[in-house]
Amino acid sequence: MASLTARWHRSIHEIPQSQWEDLLAQQVSPFYRWSWLEALEHSGSVAPDQGWQPLHLSLWRGEESLIAIAPLYLKGHSYGEFIFDQSFARLAGDLGLRYYPKLIGMSPVSPVQGYRFHIHPDEDAQDITVMMLRLIDEFAARNNILSCNFLYVDPLWQPLAEAAGCAAWVNHQSLWSAEEQKDFSDYLASFNANQRRNIKRERKAVNQSGLVVTPLTGPELTPELLERMHSFYEQHCARWGPWGSKYLQSTFFDRLVDPALARHVVLFSAHRGDPVEPVAMSLCIQDESHLWGRYWGSEEEIDCLHFEVCYYAPIEWALRRGLHSFDPGAGGSHKRRRGFVAQARTSLHRWYDPRMDGLIRSWLPRANGLMEEEIEAINDELPFRSKPPELMA
Repeated sequence: MASLTARWHRSIHEIPQSQWEDLLAQQVSPFYRWSWLEALEHSGSVAPDQGWQPLHLSLWRGEESLIAIAPLYLKGHSYGEFIFDQSFARLAGDLGLRYYPKLIGMSPVSPVQGYRFHIHPDEDAQDITVMMLRLIDEFAARNNILSCNFLYVDPLWQPLAEAAGCAAWVNHQSLWSAEEQKDFSDYLASFNANQRRNIKRERKAVNQSGLVVTPLTGPELTPELLERMHSFYEQHCARWGPWGSKYLQSTFFDRLVDPALARHVVLFSAHRGDPVEPVAMSLCIQDESHLWGRYWGSEEEIDCLHFEVCYYAPIEWALRRGLHSFDPGAGGSHKRRRGFVAQARTSLHRWYDPRMDGLIRSWLPRANGLMEEEIEAINDELPFRSKPPELMA
């Protein structure tokens, strides 16, 4: 049997696209495909000068056979993760420890569930997970790195990583699920009478402005449309000043017309004439079962337009396509009134200072319990929110 060799990669270009893709199961989301991650790197959206150093770990049997990949990044900050670890950073400071850089496993700037080590199906997934975590631990020790963090993990991979010593931290996000709904009328029927009236009123407000929303995907996408989408994205981020979360370069949007990416991209164009001349637009990502909302922007202030372009039109389209779920993106309590329920999302962590590791692991059971209560309260529409306990040194 050929021996195993580990390699660290400062760019995804060091791993052949065909071999990367061969390891990925069919159900892996577009956010972990080689073409998506490569577009982030190629565009400079994910780069050392942006605080994201690609540092992918691969495992090879012999010289030629790739058997496992851990997509990883060395981070100099916590932006673009949407898992808020300020308490951990403060604790590190209290203990006299340097919190950054840290290792992160996720699809950059995309808070979407699905992170895992991608392992060849003929290999023992538990053994390979343990081996790769040991390699990560050794790398962290050599380079004085305090932590390794896997965000939005795949629930099927989570037990393997927890069995190998990772600590679980529970947060939540919003998700719409089709369940038994077949069309938008079924979606409306899932609400009480008052909320049905609200949704109809909101859609009517957009219709009365003269706007029509048209979904565009695949070969319907053009460089001009993606350039326009980048402009909307840039304008929307600018409205929020230093908190605008503007992470993506224009050249990333340019790459979205490539066929490997365009088949996953859906633009919802709000227009009065030609769909390629939008007044507002949202960008979503799809696969065969799911839809993810990512970015939007508008050049006019129109009542309820955000709800139409970012929620109602995508849900209506998802139902027509027979998709199972729609993740609208991070944040926004207003999502809950529009059919999105709170669902637990787990991140897994390893801390390499014994004091910090012990303190956080003793805090997590209570924090996770309170988060589970909060999720239940949100979904029951109770008028309170639980806060996790303070993490003290």
